[in-house]
Amino acid sequence: MEMVRVSVHIEGLVQGVFYRYSTQQKAQELGVNGWVRNVRDGSVECLLEGERNKVEALIRWCHQGPPGARVQKVVTSWEEYTGDLRGFSIR
Repeated sequence: MEMVRVSVHIEGLVQGVFYRYSTQQKAQELGVNGWVRNVRDGSVECLLEGERNKVEALIRWCHQGPPGARVQKVVTSWEEYTGDLRGFSIR
C-alpha cells in the first residue's frame, strides 16, 4: 500500500457552499488525513495524506465538490509523504 501526500488548490465557486465541511466529511469517510481551508482569493486549499487510491478518490471528488459548488480548476502538487497528519480538520 503506497502512502502519498498532495497539496490541492481548488478554484471556482467554492466558498459559502459547504465545500470545506463536505471535504472533511468525504475525507473521513475515505480515511484520508489532512486539512482544508479557505484562501483569501476565494479559492480553497487542502493538504491530503493517506493511501494513494483513497487520496486519488478524494481528489476526484474535489473536481465536483458539494452540490452548490462550481469548480473551475483543481491543481495538485505531489509532495513527499511524511505521515505527520492525523485526522482531518477545517482550518
